[in-house]
Amino acid sequence: MADRAEYARKGIARGRSVVVLQYTDGVVFVAENPSRALHKVSEIYDRIAFAAVGKYNEFENLRIGGVRYADLRGYTYDREDVTARGLANVYAQTLGTIFSSAAEKPYEVELIVAEVGSAPEEDQIYRLPHDGSIVDEHGSVAVGGNADQISSYLDQRHRDGMTLSEALKLAVESLSRDNNGGERRLTAEQLEVATLDRTRPQQRKFKRILGRQLSRLLEESGPAGAEEPAADADAGAGESGATAEGAGGKGAKGGATDKDVKNVKNVKGKDGPDGEPLL
Repeated sequence: MADRAEYARKGIARGRSVVVLQYTDGVVFVAENPSRALHKVSEIYDRIAFAAVGKYNEFENLRIGGVRYADLRGYTYDREDVTARGLANVYAQTLGTIFSSAAEKPYEVELIVAEVGSAPEEDQIYRLPHDGSIVDEHGSVAVGGNADQISSYLDQRHRDGMTLSEALKLAVESLSRDNNGGERRLTAEQLEVATLDRTRPQQRKFKRILGRQLSRLLEESGPAGAEEPAADADAGAGESGATAEGAGGKGAKGGATDKDVKNVKNVKGKDGPDGEPLL
C-alpha cells in the first residue's frame, strides 16, 4: 500500500498546480493550463464545480461520472438535493475502491469539489487525494505540483473579504513561485480561471473568465482596486455545457455536457511514463 501511495503521489506532483480561493462573492479556481482544449476546471451542477490535477483521462472519467450522478439525483429528487458533500462522498468511494484494489493501479489524480452558498460561511470546499479520503478545506487550497509550498504561501496571505481581483492576484502570485523560491511570469494564455459567483441572477453560478477580462485583471498594478463585474464569459459556450443527459425536467437544465476530447497527443505539457498527458 505504501508503494501504491508513493506511485500516485509522484504522478500527481508532475501535474501543474490548481489553486482554489474563497472571495467575497464566491469561489475562484485558478489553474496553470496552457491547453485550450483540455480543461482542469469544469462545472458539475448549478452551484458545484470540479477541479483536478494528474492524468487527464482518469479525472475526466470522474468528472463525467459526477455530472451523471448530479443530473440523475436532481431529476429524481430535487435540484437542492445535489450537494458538494454528496458528490465528494461518491468520489471518495470510487477513489478508495480503486486505491485498495490489487487488480489495477491507483488513480494518479487529486480532486477539488466546491459549492458556493448564499453567504461566504456556507461555501464548501473538499479536497480528495488519491486514496479517497476527504479533507474539508476553508479559505484556500492547492493541489498538484509544489502544492505544499503554494499552500503555505496562501495560508500566510489569504484573508476573508477579498475581492475577485485580489484573490486572482494572490492565486497567480502563488502559482508563479518555483521550488527554488524564484518567481516566473504567468500570462493569461497560460491560465485557466473560473468562478462560482453567488451574485449571478442565474441558477447556474459557474462562469469562466477569459480573454480581455482576464488580461485586464492581471495587468492591474499596485494594490487590487475595486472589482470589475466579470463578464459572463461562458454564456452559450460548450466548454462546461448546460444540457443534462436524458429527458427534460427539473434536473435537466443544470448539468454539464459531456464532449469527446480529441487530439490529446497534441497537448504540450508533461507526460506520464506511459505517454498520457498530465495536467
